[in-house]
Amino acid sequence: MGGGRGEKPQSADETLHLRVDALRADETMQLRVPPPPEPAAPGGGRAERRRTARSAGRERTATAAASATMAALGRLVAPLAPYWRRIAPYARRLKPVYPRPGRTGWRRWIPSWRQWFGATLTSFGLLSAFLVTAYAMTDIPSNLNTYATQQDNVYFWSDGTPMARTGWVQRQAMPLKDIPEDVRWAVLAAENESFYSDPGISAKGITRAVFRTLGQGDTEGGSTITQQYVKNVYLTQNQTISRKFTEAMIALKLDNKMSKDQILEGYLNTSWFGRGSYGIQRAAQAYYGKDVSKLNASEAAMLASLLKGAGLYDPTLGKANHARAQERWSWILDRMVKIGKLSPQERAKYTEFPEPLRSNPLYNTGAQSDYLVELASQYAKKAGHLTDKQFDLGGYQIYTTFDRKREQALTDAVTKARKEARRSDPATAKDGHYGAASVGADGRVLAVYGGPDHRKQGYNESNATTVPAGTAFLPFVYAAGLEHGVHKTRGGIATPVTPDSVYNGDDGVPVTTPEGPYWDRSGKKVAAHNEGKRSYGQITLRDALGKSVNTPFMQLGMDTGLDRVRQTAEASGLLSSSMGPQVPALSLGNSTPSAIRMASGYATFAADGNHTEPYSVRRITRNGSPVALATPRPRRAVGAKVAEEVTEALGDSFRNAHPDAAAAATGVSGKSGTTEKDTAAWYVGTADSVSTAIVVYRIDLAKSLEPLPLEGLAGTSHSVPYALWSAATGIG
Repeated sequence: MGGGRGEKPQSADETLHLRVDALRADETMQLRVPPPPEPAAPGGGRAERRRTARSAGRERTATAAASATMAALGRLVAPLAPYWRRIAPYARRLKPVYPRPGRTGWRRWIPSWRQWFGATLTSFGLLSAFLVTAYAMTDIPSNLNTYATQQDNVYFWSDGTPMARTGWVQRQAMPLKDIPEDVRWAVLAAENESFYSDPGISAKGITRAVFRTLGQGDTEGGSTITQQYVKNVYLTQNQTISRKFTEAMIALKLDNKMSKDQILEGYLNTSWFGRGSYGIQRAAQAYYGKDVSKLNASEAAMLASLLKGAGLYDPTLGKANHARAQERWSWILDRMVKIGKLSPQERAKYTEFPEPLRSNPLYNTGAQSDYLVELASQYAKKAGHLTDKQFDLGGYQIYTTFDRKREQALTDAVTKARKEARRSDPATAKDGHYGAASVGADGRVLAVYGGPDHRKQGYNESNATTVPAGTAFLPFVYAAGLEHGVHKTRGGIATPVTPDSVYNGDDGVPVTTPEGPYWDRSGKKVAAHNEGKRSYGQITLRDALGKSVNTPFMQLGMDTGLDRVRQTAEASGLLSSSMGPQVPALSLGNSTPSAIRMASGYATFAADGNHTEPYSVRRITRNGSPVALATPRPRRAVGAKVAEEVTEALGDSFRNAHPDAAAAATGVSGKSGTTEKDTAAWYVGTADSVSTAIVVYRIDLAKSLEPLPLEGLAGTSHSVPYALWSAATGIG
């Protein structure tokens, strides 16, 4: 076969082997033929021959794999050959040749415009590829920062003013709809006026921040609100280039995933405003003592200035701060006018700097308010069906029923009594306790005294079921008799009882049953005793209650039925767990109700016989949204006529014991309570449809909860409980 023109014809062997006539046939067909294995040494065994065979097999396998790999690469590269031939000349022209031919002097070392253009395109392409890859690989974190989601729970007095807060962080999230537009635009004017049109990042701001970080070792602002929100809730506050880059990538993704309003709402609820407060709601309360919904544009501009750095712009921290804050406040208002969010006429109204409060009114709970918070939180969780975990996440606004003025009056009165007791008899006073509570006829707990300091004594004296009610329990026996009548014979019909029904008021009268005297387990007849062993002869039930004669009521309880007495007391508000043994002493108060429950029971009579379970929380919201609350409803405990007659008898009791006070007060009723062993002294009464119960007792908490004798702690004839009651109600 012939070659091209002018070439010497080739032999068949040369044509087939592509001009490799210098090679031997075995080298051409067998690339890198391994040398034959050396013969086994004399005396080599079978194991040696097997190892030699395996080694040869592995070498053949490796050679075949290498050949296959080279063939595969050849097949991949082959289609690109035509393209490479086309671009090769251009690539060679872009390749720097130094010194450059055809140039003289320093120009010999300067790249051509083609080289500059190629380098720029390459850099742009690599940067674009890097950013696209980084964007694709960056995910929005699924978990927010713990600190960004933690909130406190805020408690309010009945008049809506803040009472206390619990939690490590002062933060209360508010929905954007509840934040006025003037407040929103004051923040936007100060921080990011193009928020609603930007893509979530500011290239100019990022460049400036990077330049300052690299050049001066710190960072500069300029982040969009989206970036600031990302930093607040997803990242740390570390001032690094890597954190800034991650912030920008997440901000871009977040801007595509969330609406602008959602981002703004999150930002306003997580930003730091100083004074321990996070979020615009807590800032409004910390600086102006009001909710964010009540802020005007001027106050909003002052709060917006704090976002630049509360330590520098809180005007209460010094003259320099005040000057900076005032200058930025004015600039923000002018900015709002410039962007069309505040009219010039409205701006003209704000010429005076809105001075904030000197200090944050939202302090941690104090000594006495701890007891109020404890009661309210327990009730909130129960009535709101909230688990401890849910409640501890925070964000709840708990609007209590506690009346600030009544609470202060009650606290002042008991604090004064404690001091006087410590001064007159320190040994007795150190074990003294003063439980007190005021409950409205509608069930609202208006005030309590739980103890001197919850941080030292968590034991709540107003809610303790430790000491017997004594003769303060008699109104429930009276109500049971009036409601159900009495049985003089076993199984007979009930005989009606009226306030004019007559009983034996002598001291030591034995208690009887239809079958005869009542005997206790020791074989003794049970008899009742009056205070001071005094006898009154035959006396009506109304007079007996009005004069605190005990003996008729022990017999009335037996005639009515102790089960009926217990039923009436529980229906009126006493807890079944506090009820004493169902023996004749039940009528004389062997039960141990708390001050709150005794006040609630007397409030039932003031409410015409309708009982409403005592409650300390009237409304709950979480971040502005209502939480369903099971508010108690009134229910019939005793008839309205019975309640009226009990109230009239208690009015007689108050007038008989305190004629001077009764002359200056109308519609007031009340009764003292004593116990057989003088371990507790009570006064419970009602004024202006509010029942207040006071109990004084002694317990050595270091040893046990067993009551100790009062030993004069309650004053002469138990005057201290009444003095506290009259001070709390404003009667005395």
